[in-house]
Order: sequence, then C-alpha cells, then structure tokens
Amino acid sequence: MKARTVFVLAGLSFFLLVCLLTPPFLLADDPPAAAVQAMPGPLSERSSSRSGRTIRVDVDLVLVNVTVTDPFNRLVTGLEKENFKVLEDQGEQDILHFSSEDVPISLGVIFDVSGSMSNKLDKSRMAALQFLKTANPADEFFLVTFSDRAVQQTSFTSSVEEVQSRLMFTRAKGRTALLDGIYLGLNQMRSAHNARRALLIISDGGDNHSRYNENDIKRFVKESDVQLYSIGIFNPIGTRPTSEEVTGPMLLSSLTETTGGRSFAVQNIDDLPDVATKISIELRNQYVIGYRPHNRARDGRWRKIRVKLLPPPGLPPLNVYAKTGYYAPTE
Repeated sequence: MKARTVFVLAGLSFFLLVCLLTPPFLLADDPPAAAVQAMPGPLSERSSSRSGRTIRVDVDLVLVNVTVTDPFNRLVTGLEKENFKVLEDQGEQDILHFSSEDVPISLGVIFDVSGSMSNKLDKSRMAALQFLKTANPADEFFLVTFSDRAVQQTSFTSSVEEVQSRLMFTRAKGRTALLDGIYLGLNQMRSAHNARRALLIISDGGDNHSRYNENDIKRFVKESDVQLYSIGIFNPIGTRPTSEEVTGPMLLSSLTETTGGRSFAVQNIDDLPDVATKISIELRNQYVIGYRPHNRARDGRWRKIRVKLLPPPGLPPLNVYAKTGYYAPTE
C-alpha cells in the first residue's frame, strides 16, 4: 500500500513538473492570428480584447459596396455575380467574393446645429432618429453635432434613447464647421467593431468655420473606407437661400460620390424622415463585391475602381453607385 502511495505521488510530481516546463495551451477564446476575421481593405489591424495585442493581418481582398437603382430611383435587388464587372485602373479583375446579405453596420450621424438650421431643426431631429430606429439590433452608432465647432455627443452605442436625449437638447446657433464634423466622425470610425461603416450627414450644406479644408477632408474620406450619405436641406419653400445653401449641394455631392454613397437634396422639410428611412433601406440592400487586385505593388498610390453592370435582358438602363477607388497599402 505504501509503495502504491509513493508511485501515485511520484506520478503527480512528474505531471506538475511537465506543466511548469511546457508552454501554456492556446485557449479557445484566444484564437491564433490566422483565425482572426480581417476587416476590409488591403491591410487591417484587429486588437485582442483579452491581451491588448494588435494583430496585423495581410488582406489582399478589396471589398466594394455597390448600390443599383432603376430610372425611377428604386433599388434593384436579385442580381448575381455574373451581372457585375470590376475594373481597377482599366484592368478587369476577377470577382472572388459576392454577397447581398444584410450584415451589421457601424453608423455615425453628423448633425448640423448651426444658426442656419434654426427653422429645420425639429424635422432634422426626426430624420436622424428615424434613420437609427430602422437599424438592426447588431448595429452600433454614434452622434456628432457641429456649429462653431464639432462635438462628439456619444461614443458608439446601440441605444437610440441615448442619442435621442442628446438631440433633444441641441439648439441652433453659430456658424457651420461641417468639414470638422465629418473629420471627427471619420476619426471615431477608427474604433468601429463592424466591417461595414457609414456616415449620414444632415445639413444645409456649405462650410464657413472649419479648421480643415475641403481637400483635407476629401483625402481623409478616400483613406477611411467609410461610405458617406447626406441629406441636404436646401432652400425651403418661401425662404431665400443662404450662402451655405448655394454652395451646399456641390460640396455634399463631391464628398459622398467618392465613397459610393449618395447625396439627397430636400426642399420640403416634411420629407426628411422618409428620406432618412430610404437611406437606411439602401444600406441594407447593397451588393458586396470582393476581388484580389492583379497589381500587387505596395506603393501607396490611388487605384481607380469602376463597377460596370451586365444586366439581364429586358431590364431598363440601371444606375450603379460604388466607391471610385482606394489607396494601395505601403507595407
């Protein structure tokens, strides 16, 4: 009996010694780098919430969100991979990924509270809330307001009530730091958890008080891989347009079109909630195309993208909206 006890104790001692000398096992909730889901773009970073480490994953797949509409501006769904062709710098690419699934989105609302919005603020609040109320449970969103300066009202949240409470206390005053508001929103998107990301800008347009200029923001927009949509509230019936409203449409259009988003001009402020709902539905009904560029050079240059449609017979002329390019990685 004593010999058996000594044998057992010796076995336990050997086991403990092995455990001390052997590297720890990889836990199931701490996956290897190869198993980490990569974000869109040629190169992505993802941090482990447990270890705080940043895992860099080389991703060659370029993802392009595509919206298709008919001549009446209605969404066209049900198209297949064979109905699309992607050109990068005039060279046709091989489509390796194609889907039209509704996936979680990280959303930001960039909301104008400058003095020129005083007679439009109530309906604009309704539009912003309507946009968020049609979100999916897995979505996350934040709010940035701007007048003389841009202010981040909330970080990412899934609570519409939190955003609503912040919006209810906004007052229209001051000048229009629109570009600063967009910059702050794009910067906040760096901490987004979802691969798909979009900003909704609600404003009467032009900028007259930002630190950043239009070229700065256009460059940042191109680098960010975030879709921009805007609702421009221009020249309500019975009023004279401000200088902001005169320059607003071109500014908002130039910013959104680069990203594959769209700018919607509204003259009747009662239409604001419906337009916001339309944008939300559009985000849920986009095609996502992925391809591996033939040009593998990591030169940091701007690569032009063009998505062409090969529609089934019998359909009328269709409109295609997609981002116009991306910057190649540099490492």
